[in-house]
Amino acid sequence: MAYHIIPTNDSMIRVLLRKKLEKKHAKDKHVRIIDELGLHHGEARIDIAVVNGVMHGYEIKSDQDTLLRLPEQIKAYNSVFDKMTLVVGKSHLCEAIKMIPDWWGVVAAKVDIKGNVIFNTIRKEENNRDQNQISVAKLLWREEALRILEDMDEAKGLRSKPRDLIYIKLSTVLDQKTLNKKVRETIFFRADWRSESPLLSYGG
Repeated sequence: MAYHIIPTNDSMIRVLLRKKLEKKHAKDKHVRIIDELGLHHGEARIDIAVVNGVMHGYEIKSDQDTLLRLPEQIKAYNSVFDKMTLVVGKSHLCEAIKMIPDWWGVVAAKVDIKGNVIFNTIRKEENNRDQNQISVAKLLWREEALRILEDMDEAKGLRSKPRDLIYIKLSTVLDQKTLNKKVRETIFFRADWRSESPLLSYGG
C-alpha cells in the first residue's frame, strides 16, 4: 500500500521543536527560549534561540522552504552562537548538509503516515570556535551595552556616540569568554520582551 508523502512546513516543525526544547530543558535551573531572536540589529533572525549556559540557535528549513538565504544566515549565526542546529525537511537534507559547517548539528524532520512530525538526529552539534566579538556585542540593546561599560568605568564619552562605537568598545575591553557571559546574562534577564518570548525558569 502506497502512502502519500506529506511535506513539512515551518509551522508544524516550529511548534513541536519548541515543545521538545521545553521538555529537554525542564530540569534546567534557568533557561530562556526565544522565538525569532534578531541578530545584527534585525539583519538576520534565528528561528529559535535557547539561552542558558550557552547560546544555542535552531534554524528551521522545512520541505516547503528554500535554501536560498541559508548561506547569508550561516555567516550571521556563526558570528554569534555557541552552538547551532539545523532542523531540516528530508527534501533538503543532502543539499543543506553540504552547505553548513561541520560543527552544526543536523536534525531531519519528516511526517509519518499518521501525520505526526518525527525528528531524527543526523549529527550532534559541537562548539563554535569562530565567533565575532562585535557581532556578539550587537545582541545587546544600546543601553544594555552602555550599562555594562559604566559598571566597568569604561563608558566615559560614549553616551552621545553612535551605538557601533559602543559595541566596538565593549568588544575591546572584554575577552570573548567574558563578553559571551555578559551577553547571555543580559538577554536572560531582559524584561521588555515580546509576549511570545517568555522567561522559563525551572527548579527555583
